[in-house]
Amino acid sequence: MSADKHLQSWQERFEMAEAMQPLLGKLYRNQGVEVVVYGKPLLNASTIEIIKAHRLVRRHVGEKLRLRESFPFVQALSRLAVKQCKVDIGKLAVKYWAEHTDTNEIESYMARELAAAIDHADDIAPRDVVLYGFGRIGRLLARLLIERTGRSNKLRLRAIVLRGGKKGDLEKRASLLRRDSVHGPFNGSVEVDEENNAIIANGTYIQVIYANSPDEVDYTKYGITDALVVDNTGIWKDEAGLGLHLKSPGASKVLLTAPAKGAIKNIVYGVNEGDITPEDIIVSAASCTTNAITPVLKAVNDKYGIENGHVETIHSYTNDQNLIDNYHSADRRGRSAPLNMVITETGAAKAVAKALPVLAGKLTGNAIRVPTPNVSMAIISMNLNAETNKDELNEYLKDTALQSPLQNQIDYTDSTEIVSSDLVGSRYAGVVDSQATIAEGKRAILYVWYDNEFGYSCQVVGVMQTMLGLTTLSLPA
Repeated sequence: MSADKHLQSWQERFEMAEAMQPLLGKLYRNQGVEVVVYGKPLLNASTIEIIKAHRLVRRHVGEKLRLRESFPFVQALSRLAVKQCKVDIGKLAVKYWAEHTDTNEIESYMARELAAAIDHADDIAPRDVVLYGFGRIGRLLARLLIERTGRSNKLRLRAIVLRGGKKGDLEKRASLLRRDSVHGPFNGSVEVDEENNAIIANGTYIQVIYANSPDEVDYTKYGITDALVVDNTGIWKDEAGLGLHLKSPGASKVLLTAPAKGAIKNIVYGVNEGDITPEDIIVSAASCTTNAITPVLKAVNDKYGIENGHVETIHSYTNDQNLIDNYHSADRRGRSAPLNMVITETGAAKAVAKALPVLAGKLTGNAIRVPTPNVSMAIISMNLNAETNKDELNEYLKDTALQSPLQNQIDYTDSTEIVSSDLVGSRYAGVVDSQATIAEGKRAILYVWYDNEFGYSCQVVGVMQTMLGLTTLSLPA
């Protein structure tokens, strides 16, 4: 292909992706239809991201999906009365073109494949969400909730609750939402309503409430009712402490973004969200590390069985550590986080058992905090019940990442050049680094990357949706 033809081909793809964007936006805003390509979300995607999502189809079927092949499916979808679902146009297009050579039957084919979502009764009322705490996870949850703004959105961010309230606090909170040193600028506009103590982000009106205790807020004063309160502070971790939220008028359920104590259910979305019942009013989304390793451990245990194992976490430093040496109640954590590797403990290995009881008592764990601001790695060393090798284990994990019910939790890379900063913004709970896999006989060691901030926040949103009964149909099945 000549240089001019390469440029012409790129121009055609770019223009096709641009034409796709308004259709994708309208489908979500007006009908609640989220379009993906083999699991890669296209909601709010840039033209380049749309093109890359299509190129990645090669990993699934051996060759890329061309935008001119998928675009008619987006057009057909926009003409169908489909509501409140997730539609994988990548899978639909690949299946169609395997059996057809023209576009004549696309609309009738789509109508058959998406019959379960056509004229679907949209009788689910939107639910209010309150973020109690607005730190690293709180602000990323806000971004994830705001990106879904639209008439059809059922998960609505209504307020954030903060301690303090000093002069200039509101503008500083808004500024932290606008700009992030790790995740980049907010995708949209953020305004401050000083008179009413609110932040308006992409049209989402967020009431800012100041309180020192979970039980001293009357949410109904702000028109907030039957709300899910997401506690991002980590201060209260047991039923007594988290139960204080439920004493506030307008709050009906609580989700903790940290491991819980006692009998509170620790949920890893994709693994045990089915354990959530309508009667559960306090739930934990476990930790970032537990979310990263549990899906991979489940996959391995399902096929090979795990006799025992050890998880070593190479974890980015967090706000709990000091910038320079200073007093800290925990061992070693008082030493400068940007200057040291710091050995510390993690309960993630034991916490796996709360989401995956079959592994109870089989895992140990430890952690090393390292001088990076985000993206961590879990090194999982296992003794298996069945023999395997590197190629077989990798092929199984690749298939799990592409085709299984865990495909939204586990990603897979065979890159020989990938490093931690490449995973900033990953929406997966964990990413298996196949090049680092070691397996021989009944011994296996896996290296799993994870964005301990953004990937975890995506998992939390899944738990939120499950708690509120807002799960959507995914098609094709």
